[in-house]
Amino acid sequence: MIDLEQIGQLIKQGRREKGLTQQQLADRLGVTNKAVSKWELGDSFS
Repeated sequence: MIDLEQIGQLIKQGRREKGLTQQQLADRLGVTNKAVSKWELGDSFS
């Protein structure tokens, strides 16, 4: 299972290195667009 820190890193890598849109990244990670947005704003789920 991927922990929350790893998810945050995947989001950063996907956006920066692959140029994915927020929706594309959410689809690839199997999360909602809102979840990606929260991560990018530095908001955690704990």
